[in-house]
Amino acid sequence: MRQISPTLISFHSSLSFSFPNLPANPRLQIPVRFRFHIRSMASHVVGYPRIGPKRELKFALESFWDGKSNAEELHKVASDLRVSIWKQMADAGIKYIPSNTFSYYDQVLDTTAMLGAVPSRYGWSGGEVGFDVYFSMARGNASVPAMEMTKWFDTNYHYIVPELGLETEFSYASRKAVQEYKEARALGIDTVPVLVGPVSYLLLSKPAKGVGESFSLLSLLDKILPIYKEVVAELKAAGASWIQFDEPTLVMDLDSHKLHAFTHAYKELESSVSGLNVLIETYFADLPADAYNTVTALKGVTAIGFDLVRGSNTLDLIKNRYPPGKYLFAGVVDGRNIWANDLDASLSTLQALEGVVGKDKLVVSTSCSLLHTAVDLVNETKLDEELKSWLAFAAQKLLEVNGLAKALSGQKDEAFYSANAAAHASRRSSPRVTDEDVQIATAALKGSDHRRATNVSARLEAQHEKLNLPIIPTTTIGSFPQTLELRKIRREYKASTISEEDYVKAIKEEIEAVVKLQEELDIDVLVHGEPERNDMVEYFGEQLSGFAFTVNGWVQSYGSRCVKPPIIYSDVSRPKSMTVFWSKLAQSMTQRPMKGMLTGPVTILNWSFVRNDQPRNETCYQIALAIKNEVEDLEKAGIGVIQIDEAALREGLPLRKSEQQFYLDWAVHSFRITNSAVQDTTQQIHTHMCYSNFNDIIDSIIDMDADVITIENSRSDEKLLSVFREGGVKYGAGMGPGVYDIHSPRIPSTEEIVDRVNKMLTVLDSKFLWVNPDCGLKTRKYSEVKPALSNMVAAAKLARINLAANK
Repeated sequence: MRQISPTLISFHSSLSFSFPNLPANPRLQIPVRFRFHIRSMASHVVGYPRIGPKRELKFALESFWDGKSNAEELHKVASDLRVSIWKQMADAGIKYIPSNTFSYYDQVLDTTAMLGAVPSRYGWSGGEVGFDVYFSMARGNASVPAMEMTKWFDTNYHYIVPELGLETEFSYASRKAVQEYKEARALGIDTVPVLVGPVSYLLLSKPAKGVGESFSLLSLLDKILPIYKEVVAELKAAGASWIQFDEPTLVMDLDSHKLHAFTHAYKELESSVSGLNVLIETYFADLPADAYNTVTALKGVTAIGFDLVRGSNTLDLIKNRYPPGKYLFAGVVDGRNIWANDLDASLSTLQALEGVVGKDKLVVSTSCSLLHTAVDLVNETKLDEELKSWLAFAAQKLLEVNGLAKALSGQKDEAFYSANAAAHASRRSSPRVTDEDVQIATAALKGSDHRRATNVSARLEAQHEKLNLPIIPTTTIGSFPQTLELRKIRREYKASTISEEDYVKAIKEEIEAVVKLQEELDIDVLVHGEPERNDMVEYFGEQLSGFAFTVNGWVQSYGSRCVKPPIIYSDVSRPKSMTVFWSKLAQSMTQRPMKGMLTGPVTILNWSFVRNDQPRNETCYQIALAIKNEVEDLEKAGIGVIQIDEAALREGLPLRKSEQQFYLDWAVHSFRITNSAVQDTTQQIHTHMCYSNFNDIIDSIIDMDADVITIENSRSDEKLLSVFREGGVKYGAGMGPGVYDIHSPRIPSTEEIVDRVNKMLTVLDSKFLWVNPDCGLKTRKYSEVKPALSNMVAAAKLARINLAANK
């Protein structure tokens, strides 16, 4: 038997190995030689987290943006991350390793760059799209705004929305996919290059400014396909044998015209992909029957990937009919959550599928990209061992995928499966998972719809009089800049290197500075700036029972923005008040109204890793009761305005229309539970939403019955206003559509904001209009915040003057 070098063991994509005596960390490189029989395992991963186990990409990006490092240094960090990821997957025994899933900001933006679909305002003159243009599209610059950013399906990841029209000129302007394939191949790793599919790219785009909403984005299909053909040709020439097209829009409710676009696109690509194995990857939900029929009939397609975690009904379609000879990439390992896979159940599913597609045509895969989960459980030093045994982050999911593939090939690791079964048994029987009092209180909620007693219009009039607010009042969304010094103070307090007295003193000084600044700017309803908070969900989760927290469980939200979702592992309750101390302190510093700031139950749910052993709505009701207790304590403390953020309400909306109303019913009910007991005429309830398409759920937003809603509007180019203008929707509560984009360093002028306010006044009654930024100011610098807010207040005052003059 020949000796195999460690390099070949790590990197040859057609081989996989079991090293039962190696350390648990799959990335640890052991310079040892082995001799044994080789057999490949049919395993695949849709995609992998790109931020790095310790957020290396985040820090490299922010250093580059701040001018502290150059492009070469950023490229080096990125290359090191890619190499590490590919090696890790090879070491874990993954056969079909993806490439081009790394991104400096967003994979859809990468596709826009590849197609040369750069909006004209960025002054791009052709050639390869470089960092200047790329990051201007993502973040804006001093002279032009960024492109719209919105949620990626029903996840907390955000993508940059392409802006397309008849005048858009396409050209092959980024060879990133080919370059990264070659980069991996030079290491001895033969990867599967991944591209956002041409049809999904267009369906996820929007008409450019000035292009009518009736414009068919799919009419551009034949203009972008030649570029896809060029990319495919270069990948073939570079030696690629597989290519993956992500077409997640197939899980949506698509009409026959849109479904035909898939048929047309892949028929056109058929000759170009000849000689390649083509994988069409779908994820996030079941495929409707007509979409399933379309994708299984596509020309030139070798394999199809399905999400069998969130798309369990797809199993019935597959079992009923699957095209002979095609590979099935079975997504049985959850890419959206952090719970350990039930290996025995997944193996049973896979064995049933073997009987349908054949042993040699079944590939074990993840349900979607692992981008949406934390990176590596090895880096978690503070979780207790019992809870850790219930979890699997991205690195552990690689081992689950390979463990299932090995079992299918007759090499089941009995010890691995036994440990997995023991962990599931431990979780089912653990007394820490259930709180009987919480279960009883939640069950009692079902007897009421929890509506406030008074009509919102009557409430608003009384509230404005009590709060002494001007017409078109100004406010901000909640957070103010989180400086390096502020973060340092929180870290030191958490590490017990400063006393509680010193911590409270430092936070109090920060609140005083934020209050003083807002008074100087003449903002009407103030916030305390949230200096004590690390994250709008984690902060509350840390004070609620039923949550656990990671040290390095970071997940990319967009660009360099990462979040660390809490883990909801048991029933939820509130042991004591969470925000009253800071809110009372802040209110004592000013005569102006001070908002009490809370995160709503739906957002806490959707931005956490949620237990999968009970329905999500049951968990949400438990959180709602906890927030209700906090609202009532704030009211008793004299806080007259309480904002209950539901930034993620739209995000949790199921992708299929048939499932949406059930979600909206319990999500809106959960919000109403939180504030149904407050005094109608003296207590003003705000909520906030951002970076999603809200137009299609406006009726549910109205049904939330908040007194005031502040909502993202400017980055999406005032898309929200169309629901009032063209949709004829009448909104009888306070409404604050954002007047400037806080995710860009660009400072809007007073004139620009006045123009936005005037547009709002054409569709909203002035007695209901509020003026505010799109979102919180946490990620900005004070050098950006002060002039932007100053211009915002000046614009509101000009609008008041104009209204008075026109009476």
